[in-house]
Amino acid sequence: MVAKVVVSAISLILVVGVVFGVVAVVHTSKHNDQEAPAAQSKAVTAICQNADDKKLCQHTLGNVNSTDPTEYIQVAVKVTFENIIKSLNMSDKLIVESNHNPRLKMSFEDCKDMMEFAVDQLEAVTSTIGNGNVQTLSDKNEDLKNWLTSVVAFQQTCFDGFEGVEGDKKLTEQLQQGGLEDAGRLTGMALDLLTGISGILEAFNLKLNVKPASRRLLGSDGYPTWLSASDRKLLAVNRGRIQPNVVVAKDGSGQFKTIGAALAAYPKNLNTGRYVIYVKAGVYDEIITVDKNMKNVLIYGDGPRRTIITGNKSFAKTGVTTMRTATFSVAAPGFIAKGLGIKNNAGPEGHQAVALRIQADYAVVVNCRIDGYQDTLYIHEGIQYYRNCVITGTVDFIFGDGTAVIQNSKIIVRRPLDGQFNTVTAQGKKFRNQSSGIVIQNCQIVPEMQLFPDRFRIKSYLGRPWKDYSTAIIMESELGDFIHPDGWAPWMGTQFLNTLYFAEYGNRGPGANTAHRVKWAGFHVIDKNTAQRFTVGSFIRGHTWLPAAGVRFEAGLR
Repeated sequence: MVAKVVVSAISLILVVGVVFGVVAVVHTSKHNDQEAPAAQSKAVTAICQNADDKKLCQHTLGNVNSTDPTEYIQVAVKVTFENIIKSLNMSDKLIVESNHNPRLKMSFEDCKDMMEFAVDQLEAVTSTIGNGNVQTLSDKNEDLKNWLTSVVAFQQTCFDGFEGVEGDKKLTEQLQQGGLEDAGRLTGMALDLLTGISGILEAFNLKLNVKPASRRLLGSDGYPTWLSASDRKLLAVNRGRIQPNVVVAKDGSGQFKTIGAALAAYPKNLNTGRYVIYVKAGVYDEIITVDKNMKNVLIYGDGPRRTIITGNKSFAKTGVTTMRTATFSVAAPGFIAKGLGIKNNAGPEGHQAVALRIQADYAVVVNCRIDGYQDTLYIHEGIQYYRNCVITGTVDFIFGDGTAVIQNSKIIVRRPLDGQFNTVTAQGKKFRNQSSGIVIQNCQIVPEMQLFPDRFRIKSYLGRPWKDYSTAIIMESELGDFIHPDGWAPWMGTQFLNTLYFAEYGNRGPGANTAHRVKWAGFHVIDKNTAQRFTVGSFIRGHTWLPAAGVRFEAGLR
């Protein structure tokens, strides 16, 4: 344990050194020009024009004296990074101090994990900005915003982990005041600056060669350039059906009997290409984690009713945090799942009980069944695509702060506990300019048989706002008659109703009538042009990375 702490501390010193080294260049050029405070003030005002918290922005950037807007962004990210590091160090300290309270200690451990993931994302932001110029800032804007959106998701997960936990409030206050709260506000500010980059460049009299936004470019063969040549060739030949590297079978007919063992054999030197796991039919009672070093894992089974992965962890029954209840967790980019059933069997009495949790970019889930009750599918963070899936649940059962489109799937609403009502979505966008949201397109939203007799007595809604700027769009989908005429439910009183963004477009079925929907400022019945913003092609840039998954998708509206 002592050795681990020492290594962690050394790693953090190196990270801080790298970040400070990148930004040192910013400060070197500033001391040569102190004679124009008015011009400096004007520049800061221009930079902060799109910030929601202008006072914070001007305070943070007030000492920057430059005609290069990149330097202002660098400083904003640097200060964010400093506070994330403070939070990470504070988490280490509070883990030790909360030894007397296992549940509280678990929450602090989760915070430490989340801050380490946040460091990874901020390193990507820092590297991109530090090695570039204003043109890079414009060209990479979508990537930068995506990484910062993930940083916010990790911060909020840390905060959320203390809900319902008894313990010393002074310890949790130490974490908030020790950098975490400031880190959240600063990340939101950095997102504001990147979102308003065109106005900022105009204020600095800079004109750029504006290119269409793209997360990854395709090669001449139609597959992303970030795949290796050999992997792209295999995909082209087999249309996504690569021969498995390993086979898992409970009867011993494969190399491994458990999925966990197959993942443990992930090649250490796999920098590109895919690690393909075929899981034969059977029920696998195990908790699965694809950790952040296991990039480009493709796992497929014999069908969602034949290859089933099951667990039963829950907040109420096993006393673990929501993120730890997941039967299957993914933290590595490029993940693909096909033909699997993933269940959390804790039942409605378990309350928060996740079946599948994904915190990763470029994740694809196709032809899978994801079963649970409350909090079934945790779209934690990252860019994700779901197709031809069945997703079941009761309360907030598709939730999180990722950027996801669920397409051509069946969403089955189950019977909740007595006194509960159903909500399909609970999206967790905290700041206005995050790129996250949940889009449900061309799906069926229907009740299960056990709910059907009481479907009008037990209220069922399309969603409710989990955070300030909660964003959920239901479009071109069939809505059953059991959907409450209001369509959407509040979280608590009037909280978030003016800042959320809930929208419907082109839905059909008896539950799709919007005449009696909520009258909130944040709810919209949108037109076709607006709906285009939330398609696979626009919202998750699917045409730039989904071809490599070997899965069909509709890039636009039907």
